[in-house]
Amino acid sequence: MAGSALFQVAVISVLGIGASWIASRLGLPSILLLLFAGFLAGPITGWVKPGVLFGDLLSPFVGLSVAIILFEGGLSLRAVELDDIGTPVRNLVTLGVLVTWAILAAAAYLFVQLPLNVALLLGAILTVTGPTVIIPLLRQIRPKQPVGNLLKWEGILIDPIGVILAVLVFEAILAGGFQEATQVVAITIGQSLIAGFVIGGIGAFATYLLLKRHWVDDHLESPVTLGMVVAVFTACELIQVESGLVGATVMGAVLANQGDVAKRHIVEFKENLRVLLISFLFIVLAARLEPSALEIVGPGSLAFLVVLFVVARPVAVLLSTIGTDLDWSQRAFLSSMAPRGIVAASIASVFALELEEAGVPGGDELVSLAFLAIVATVGVYGLAAGPLSRWLDIGDPDPQGILIVGAHEWSRDLALELRKTGIPVLLMDSNERRLRVAREMGLDTVYGQSVTEHVLEETDFSGIGHFLAMTPNDETNQLTVLNFREVFDRSRTFQLAPETDPGDLATDLTGRILFADDLTYTEFERLLDEGWEIQTTQVPPDAGQGMLEAIRDNGHRPLIVVDNEGRTHPLTPEEPFSPEPGDWIVHIAPGGAEIVNPSAGQT
Repeated sequence: MAGSALFQVAVISVLGIGASWIASRLGLPSILLLLFAGFLAGPITGWVKPGVLFGDLLSPFVGLSVAIILFEGGLSLRAVELDDIGTPVRNLVTLGVLVTWAILAAAAYLFVQLPLNVALLLGAILTVTGPTVIIPLLRQIRPKQPVGNLLKWEGILIDPIGVILAVLVFEAILAGGFQEATQVVAITIGQSLIAGFVIGGIGAFATYLLLKRHWVDDHLESPVTLGMVVAVFTACELIQVESGLVGATVMGAVLANQGDVAKRHIVEFKENLRVLLISFLFIVLAARLEPSALEIVGPGSLAFLVVLFVVARPVAVLLSTIGTDLDWSQRAFLSSMAPRGIVAASIASVFALELEEAGVPGGDELVSLAFLAIVATVGVYGLAAGPLSRWLDIGDPDPQGILIVGAHEWSRDLALELRKTGIPVLLMDSNERRLRVAREMGLDTVYGQSVTEHVLEETDFSGIGHFLAMTPNDETNQLTVLNFREVFDRSRTFQLAPETDPGDLATDLTGRILFADDLTYTEFERLLDEGWEIQTTQVPPDAGQGMLEAIRDNGHRPLIVVDNEGRTHPLTPEEPFSPEPGDWIVHIAPGGAEIVNPSAGQT
C-alpha cells in the first residue's frame, strides 16, 4: 500500500492538518511544522513523491491553489483603509519591491556565487511575502492600526507584483540578448496587466451580478464563486503565464468593496479552503526537496540571510515610508515583518524545473535558497513578532478587553465596574442617545449596526479580545455573534441566555451562553428594578476557590472574573472558574448586600 496514490494523499492530508493543529496549540507558525512534515514525508522517508503523484498536474494545481488563496486575501481589502495607508502601501509594493530585488540579487551573486541571471531571479522571487504567512501572524499579534492594515495590504498586493517581476526576469533570461529581453519584458507587462485587471474585473462584476440579483441559491454561492475564480485564473493564464494571480487578486479586491452584496458565505468557505490548501501545498512542495538541498547551508548562505534580515527589509521600509506619518516604532515593526511563504516556494519550484529544461544552470540552488529563506524568515519573524510588538507597544497577541454590544443602562454599569479592574471596555450600539450617556460616563463607545458587515471594517478592535452580545433581542444577539466571529475566536464569543429555550436557536449560529442559563435580559431588568446593583469584589488573601460559592450562597450572581494577571474570564454555565486571592469578581447583588468570606468569616 505504501507508495500508492491513496497512501500518499492520505499522508499529505494527515500531516498537513496535523501540523497546522499542533502549531496552533503550541502557538508556533504553522509553516515551520508544515515544512518539517513535508521534508519528513519526502526526502527522509520517501512516503510522498509529488513528481510521481501529480506529474504534469503539479504546476497548474499549485498555481490555481495560490490564486484561490490570493482571491480570499483580496476579499479582505477595503478601499476605505487606504485613506490612512495609501502612500506607504504604494511605495512598499513599488519602490520597496525594486529595492529588495536589487539588494537580494546582489547578495546572492556576491555571497552565494549564483550566476547573475539566477541571482536576479532569486531576488525577484523573494520580494514576495504573502497573505499565507502575514495574515496568521497578524491574527496572533493583533497589531494596532495602521500597521496591521498596512502589512495586510502589502502582503496581498505584493504577491502578484512579485510574481510578475519574477516572470519578467525569467523571460529575459530565456530571451538572451538585451534587445530581445526588452521586447519580451514590455510584452509581458502589457499582457499581464491587461489580462489581470480586465478579466479580474469582469469576473468580479459577473459574480456581483449573480449575487446581487439572487440568481444563485445561498448554498451555491461559494461553489459558484470558486468556479468563477477558476475561470478568471485560467483565462488570464491563457493570455500571459502567471497573470492569473493578478486576476484573482483583482477579482477579490473589487468584490470586497461592493457593500450591497453579502459575502459572508464566500468568505467563510474560502477561509476554510485556504487552510486546507496551505497545509497541502507546503507538504507537497517541501516533499519535492532533495536531501542535498541542505548542502546550501554555509557561510555564504548565512551571509545572504543576514543581508535579507538587516539590510534589504529595513532599507526598503525606510525608503518607502519617507514623508509618511508613521513613527519610529511602527517603522521598526514593519522592518521586522516580512516572512516569505507559499508563493515564493511555488514559483521557485516551477522556475527551477523550467531552468533545468532550458539548460540554464543554478535551478537547484535557486530552490534551496528560496526554501532556506522561507524557513529562516518564518522562524525568525514568527517567533520574534510577538515579543517585539509588545516591546514596541504595537500589538497585543492576547488582548483581554471586552466589546459589549448593547449600551443600555446595566451594560453601562457593567462596563464601569470592569474598568475598575483595568480591563478596557468598548460599548457598541445603534442608539446614539445611549452612546451619548455612556460617553458622559467616561466610557469608550462606537456607533454601528452590529449585524452589518461594514461595522467590522470600520471598528478598531485594538486591545479587544472578548465579545459579549447583550441586546434585548435574542435573534439580534445570534446574528451579531455570527457577524463578529470573523474577528473573535469562538471560545471568546458570548451572548446572553435567550428568553426562549436555547434549543430553539441553531447552535451553530450562537455564541457561548453568558453568565447563567437563567440570567436573561428580562431577568437582569427585573433584578435592577428590585434594587440590585452590579458590584466588584476582590478576593481576599485568605480566600479563593470558595468565593464564587460564597457569592452564590449570599444570593448574589457572579458575572465575570478578572484574575490577578489581568486576564478576563466571562463566566458560563458549562465552564466553572475558580478564582484565587487577588482576583476581581464582578457580580450583581441586592443593594447594600455584603459577601461573607468563606474562609475567614469576614466581609
